[in-house]
Amino acid sequence: MEENKDSDKNEIFSKRVRAGKRTYFFDVKATRSNDYYLTITESKRKYKDDGFTYEKHKIFLYKEDFNKFMEAFGSAVNHVKTELLPEFDFDQFDNNEDEVLAESSAEESDLKWD
Repeated sequence: MEENKDSDKNEIFSKRVRAGKRTYFFDVKATRSNDYYLTITESKRKYKDDGFTYEKHKIFLYKEDFNKFMEAFGSAVNHVKTELLPEFDFDQFDNNEDEVLAESSAEESDLKWD
């Protein structure tokens, strides 16, 4: 339990990306010597007989590898977009979950029931 408290203290920034049954977490954390690193976690919900559990996979990315990682990741995504699926409309997935929820709430508040 004490380890978890320390883990919360060294977290500097967090971004969550929901993707169907998966959720990705991008967390910036600090070491004891105030150095920074990134963890990328994939959390996947798995259904069991009596409910569900989460299967997690984590990548630790250190500052000296940020540029190499971004270059390789960008190249791989660009290859899929331009070479393998050039006709596919990737922009259709750009809707922000929070914006969709806000629009949905606004539409509901405009409804008048007689």
